[in-house]
Amino acid sequence: MAAAEDQVRTSSVMHVRCPERLPEEVFRQVLEQCAELSPTVQALPPSAALVELKGALRYHGTDARRLGEVLRVRTLSRLGVDVRVGIGPTVTVAATASAQLDGPGGVLAVEREQVLDWLGPLPVEALHGIGPKQAAALREYGVHCVGLLAAVPPATVQRLLGGRAGRLAVDRARGIDPCPVTPRALPASTSVRHTFAQHTLDGAVVRGALLELVVRLGLQLRDRGQVARGLTLALRFAGGTAWEKTRRLPEASAHEDDLRTMAYRLIDAAGLQRGRLTGLLLKGEDLADADQVAEQVSLDRAREDRLVAEAVSDRIRRKFGPGAIGPAATFRHAS
Repeated sequence: MAAAEDQVRTSSVMHVRCPERLPEEVFRQVLEQCAELSPTVQALPPSAALVELKGALRYHGTDARRLGEVLRVRTLSRLGVDVRVGIGPTVTVAATASAQLDGPGGVLAVEREQVLDWLGPLPVEALHGIGPKQAAALREYGVHCVGLLAAVPPATVQRLLGGRAGRLAVDRARGIDPCPVTPRALPASTSVRHTFAQHTLDGAVVRGALLELVVRLGLQLRDRGQVARGLTLALRFAGGTAWEKTRRLPEASAHEDDLRTMAYRLIDAAGLQRGRLTGLLLKGEDLADADQVAEQVSLDRAREDRLVAEAVSDRIRRKFGPGAIGPAATFRHAS
């Protein structure tokens, strides 16, 4: 019993950093690997997670560093993904530790009694939660490392960074962070793709392909009884470069009217000129069950007519297949 209590008093928060631009489906698999070690996992999209290890330490009968190493081995062997794992008694210490690891992967554990000595020499911008502007303000005042930040009177830091931000910064520099790990799954999403047979510069062809994706995504959402709260558009260019942008919808929706309007805003934001496109991806973000989201009654007769036509089109596609009504027909009706 005494040994178990000692484990709880030691480092128990794990912060996991995945490689940047990790595909969402792979990130979900990393979260599943975390959940095999502990039931308390908080997803931090797009590529990080927090894991509370208190109960896991008792269950597995080992220390936090060992669990971090187990996670790294599993993600490497099962997914081909190396992760950086920081472990500490608080979220701040764990996240700061994971950011200090060099290379694509590794494990760094900081015990409770080591926190102040370990944090002290770090540059102030290395402390989790300190942004570039805050770091610049502190450096201008002469606070270059975390140890100095911990020694400065809180009232002085509050004047530099603002009331709440100043208090948080000083507390974190002193190893104080009551923020818990809150279980949170990655918001559900679904996506559709289009790959061009050859590199294309034609704006009309691109918009036609995007409209096809809108129709497919809307039908997929409605068939699943879901709505999207946001849309992501990703463009792939010849040469391997990419562009991606996400925007929230004014209201959660699965209707082609709403999805098309936002998709066109996204493609306009890309500012395409002479970029040779090889593919498009349209993703519905932060999905929710349609019956859990209130839908406002529209006073727009034309919109109501389009929604009725959409429902009829859905029935035709379900009976005769997705290609029974092409996106061009949808576009003519919408316009």
